[in-house]
Amino acid sequence: MPIQKTRSKKIVFFFPSFASSEATAPLGILAVATPLIRAGYEVVLIDSTITPDFKKRVLLEVQDALCLGVSLVTGPMIRETVEMAQSIKDWNPDFPIILGGWHPSLLPDQTLKATCLDYIVRGQGEDAMLELIQHLESGSAPDLIPGIGFKRDGKLILTPERALRPLVDMPPKAYQIADFDAYERGCGRRWAMYTSSLACPFDCAYCTNGGVYGRKWNALGAEQFAEETVDLTRRYKLELLWVVDDNFLVDLDRAREIAERLVRANSQYRWSIQATTNLTSRLTTEDLKLLRRAGLQQICQGVDSGSPKILQLMNKTFQDFDQIYESAARCIAADIRPSFNIIFAYPGEGRKERRETIDFMMDVCRRFPGAEFWTNIFTPYPGSPIMKRAAEIGIEPPDSLEGWADFFPRYTKLPWLKGKDHQRLQNTRDYLRIAFDRIPIGSDTRDPITRLAQKSISIPARWRLDHDVYGMPVELWLNSKLKKRTATLKPAVDAKRLSRTRAEAAC
Repeated sequence: MPIQKTRSKKIVFFFPSFASSEATAPLGILAVATPLIRAGYEVVLIDSTITPDFKKRVLLEVQDALCLGVSLVTGPMIRETVEMAQSIKDWNPDFPIILGGWHPSLLPDQTLKATCLDYIVRGQGEDAMLELIQHLESGSAPDLIPGIGFKRDGKLILTPERALRPLVDMPPKAYQIADFDAYERGCGRRWAMYTSSLACPFDCAYCTNGGVYGRKWNALGAEQFAEETVDLTRRYKLELLWVVDDNFLVDLDRAREIAERLVRANSQYRWSIQATTNLTSRLTTEDLKLLRRAGLQQICQGVDSGSPKILQLMNKTFQDFDQIYESAARCIAADIRPSFNIIFAYPGEGRKERRETIDFMMDVCRRFPGAEFWTNIFTPYPGSPIMKRAAEIGIEPPDSLEGWADFFPRYTKLPWLKGKDHQRLQNTRDYLRIAFDRIPIGSDTRDPITRLAQKSISIPARWRLDHDVYGMPVELWLNSKLKKRTATLKPAVDAKRLSRTRAEAAC
């Protein structure tokens, strides 16, 4: 009787590059890794951002593996994913490749059509990934596994959606497989992302969150938050946690209790959150000071526009400017940095509305020194309400997985934003970056001379923004030269966008 070859228990995960100097461990892969490890599988994580010659490393690791898993969001991560998958298929056309994350969850059929992929996992992947891996190991049919997609005889098969599980019922993430030493070498800081709640009760027109999690917010309790984060930061010597909840402050009492528990635990880490301004403004200055004592250093808020008309079009009727100013004032009083997100070129925005937004940003930064803005150019992501109007607003969504690689705000030119108008807006955004200080996740490696020189060019930058004059942008040229003096590389894509990509920002 012939001896049957034992199937491998090794699972290789590949995380395509999203950022350079501000990268950290990918939460999606850490989440699905835990059930696999508990079931006896060996998990290998290869992050292209921190792995030299990552393609060679992946091709080496898959030689004795059961399959390759990839997690990604819409945008440039797709390019590396496709290149890696095609290289593996050139080596072995039958080697299983599984794609999970936001993009395949929102566009399952189109994603599965890619010839270099075999399976997709949709929505929460912890249970679905484990069951799919067990199917691959046993050779059984995957038809009864909810929340996946696969191919059979040239046909695409999507199984029924898997019901969402409350976050409190999900296993802890496998932070132990992350190489925090390597991330620190690239970033200059030891930090990680952490999730304490899912979904958001609001329905912003650009947001993809509802496409995966719906609008029912669910969260970990304050006690679990405090215990897990204190242990996590002490175990891996992390100085910063970026809590990537879409809207951390939905339950204000929970936020207060978290702060109280962290203070009692003598937590030493700093943390940042995302929340809507209408909720942030409901916290008193005393509440915010308590959160500050607990280590909270920043609240990222999706203001999105300084134009009432555009906010109405975005379905942000729950937010008003009094709340935004109140939020900024109370955060500054509590020594917490208010960080606001802006989306330029939203459908319906003209020169008047853009000017309103710039004036608003300048006013906030002058009235509340320490406030910061991060700007994006609108992109209609799959799964967002605005995407239903794609044809109406002149957007042609890509018709293949590969086509989405360039579908990203930093590079996308919109039908109503081309040529000189597009370049003018890019110059405006560049001047907004140098007009007021912004604090990156990575360490500041500028020398004193560079820091002083960049501070000096902020003055003419503010004049240009006030007067709407962007011709002959000598300050931008000078800033570009100054940045070359720094040791670290500028991120190809801001790491802060990693948790925002599904919603452009917190609502």
